[in-house]
Amino acid sequence: MDRADIVDKAFRDRIATGDFPTGHPAGGPLGDADAIDIFRAQCLSRNLDRRSRKMQADGQGYYTIGSSGHEGMAAVAAALRVTDMAFLHYRDGAFQTMRSTQVPGVDPTRDMLLSFAASSEDPISGGRHKVLGSKALAIPPQTSTIASHLPKAVGAAYSIGLAQRHPPELQNLAKDGIVMCSFGDASSNHSTAQGAINSACWTSYQSAPLPLLFVCEDNGIGISTRTPRGWVAANYSAKPGLKYFCADGLDLYDTYRVAKEAADYVRRHRKPAFLHITLVRLYGHAGSDLQQTYLKKDVFEGWEADDPLLHSVRLLADKGALNPSHALEIYQKSEDDCARVAAEVIKRPRLKTASDVMASIVPPSRVCTQTNGPSQEARQAAFGPDFRQLDTPQSMSRLLNWALTDLMLEHNEIVMMGEDIGRKGGVYGVTQKLVDRFGADRMIDTLLDEQSILGLAIGMAHNGFVPMPEIQFLAYLHNAEDQLRGEAATLPFFSNGQFSNPMVVRVAGLGYQKGFGGHFHNDNSLAVLRDIPGVIIACPSRGDDAAKMMRECVRLAREENRVVVMIEPIALYPMRDLATDKDSGWLCHYPSPDQRISLGDVGVEGDGPLAILTYGNGRYLSTQASIDLHTKGIETRVIDMRWLAPLPIEGILASLEGAEKVLIVDECRRTGSQSEALMALLHEQSDLPHMRIAAEDSFIATGPAYAATMPSRASIAQVAERFWKES
Repeated sequence: MDRADIVDKAFRDRIATGDFPTGHPAGGPLGDADAIDIFRAQCLSRNLDRRSRKMQADGQGYYTIGSSGHEGMAAVAAALRVTDMAFLHYRDGAFQTMRSTQVPGVDPTRDMLLSFAASSEDPISGGRHKVLGSKALAIPPQTSTIASHLPKAVGAAYSIGLAQRHPPELQNLAKDGIVMCSFGDASSNHSTAQGAINSACWTSYQSAPLPLLFVCEDNGIGISTRTPRGWVAANYSAKPGLKYFCADGLDLYDTYRVAKEAADYVRRHRKPAFLHITLVRLYGHAGSDLQQTYLKKDVFEGWEADDPLLHSVRLLADKGALNPSHALEIYQKSEDDCARVAAEVIKRPRLKTASDVMASIVPPSRVCTQTNGPSQEARQAAFGPDFRQLDTPQSMSRLLNWALTDLMLEHNEIVMMGEDIGRKGGVYGVTQKLVDRFGADRMIDTLLDEQSILGLAIGMAHNGFVPMPEIQFLAYLHNAEDQLRGEAATLPFFSNGQFSNPMVVRVAGLGYQKGFGGHFHNDNSLAVLRDIPGVIIACPSRGDDAAKMMRECVRLAREENRVVVMIEPIALYPMRDLATDKDSGWLCHYPSPDQRISLGDVGVEGDGPLAILTYGNGRYLSTQASIDLHTKGIETRVIDMRWLAPLPIEGILASLEGAEKVLIVDECRRTGSQSEALMALLHEQSDLPHMRIAAEDSFIATGPAYAATMPSRASIAQVAERFWKES
């Protein structure tokens, strides 16, 4: 017999006999009517869980990780405002059912069952996944994530205070609001949770406003691994800058009282708090989880005996708010409603085609106020002495700095964050003077934690900002890549385009730094980014292109809600010369602020029959090699892709018109590189002979062999000459 049915029968039998679990009497500020509303939400959450299992058994439901045992979260929802953004643990069905009662027009029974049935009419995900979430309820969608939502909760909370000083045009969160995020006791051990909570403490310790309520739902187990008794309290009760509260999650009155105190503290002091709620887990981790294989029977039967719904019936009866027979009627009605609506929703349409599924990967654009750019007076004041140099050729790092200056002048909602970007101006000087021009509020020097940097950006985007996080080196991105893959990129997908977190992520990367850093400062693989659906990857090769592409990246984020990653080739930041020493052949003039390079536009230099298709450092080296090839009578055209994802297929094919052969030059490692996709593209859509030269499948060394594993000017010219002469 399903444990859900066993618990259901025990609930009914024990109400009939008056056999309630023992506990403290009802107390605190919760009124009778509100307490009954909470109980209704608890009953609905419980019966939605039960119905999901029955739907799955009938082949009509697709998700059975339930919230049973965590019904105390309905009291937490009641203690908050419906406008307080909530990033939820996947066991928070009761939170959502309770908040649904506070917003007119929301039908939690139908909404949740449509989600279980994976119907395309599911109001949050459109049938793509069972998620907890609702635009109307200020709940961004979350699914079975393990604490990956905590960093963005920190970012969203931080944005509330920042928005009072620099209000973005599309601000979403109330100035006196707070942010809540919940997670399990097992998830609290994850490095992402540890980093986010540490980031919150670090921020609070410096007295920066951070109205954030962490809620740890402690049921004592993570799938099969028990949490040591007392561990959560020992770990979190004495952290600097973090106020600790503890509540009995089986007692709706105690949970409401403590949650209200915690929320009031966060709202009044603008500081984070940690609400520790003790609960039980019923039925195992999910429908497929056989808990009897790893737990003794008396353990889970003990949890079932402590059923929070039985505690609620006892407390309501003792308070005189609701007698047990009426409580059972509420429970039965919720079961009947779930059964009736489930029979309807399983007949509703579901997604069928790839295009159906993919329709929300790219979010809808949004309406932003168009500007004519900053005035000359404003520019002159911001640039200071640099203003007189705008007409002189400069390196990429300087031109990027000027482009960022113009963009931040034009768009007040742009905020940058990262390690050493403020006072130091970045490791390579790209953000020099920006903190003086725009202040520390908009040039945030973060702690050393890439997950927190990206989470800060994601959360701030929820409140209308256009964040521009910097990852100091490409190799450092791997510590935090799930913040892009699992959070930022999936948000429009799981919300059917209702939520988005646009941003421009700046990453200094790729190889060819002479004698500096080795692998961790010269990572030449972009595979970790290229396969994330919906993410745009830009990679400029020259300073003027970098400035114009940065403007397009910001436009894509600001107007089209896109997540954009700009890979900035470190070796090209200071590059001045091209063919010979001191020829200044790679310096460029700063393009006027109205110029940009649109997504998909490729660059072509020359019109020779040998096409060299490349990007980044590859363009620089191929341009050098083309000079050498010219002396041998081989004329080339160097094609700079500029945009690595989505691949600019139309632009590439158009640039090959009149070419006779194509050499792909890829500075990234052969396996998983752009060259693989380009070889496939040319094989499928072109008759031109083609080959590639790419980096070896190797890490990068420090010292004289720093470039030994990658294409060089000489190797490109050598391979190109041999390829051209082949019949």
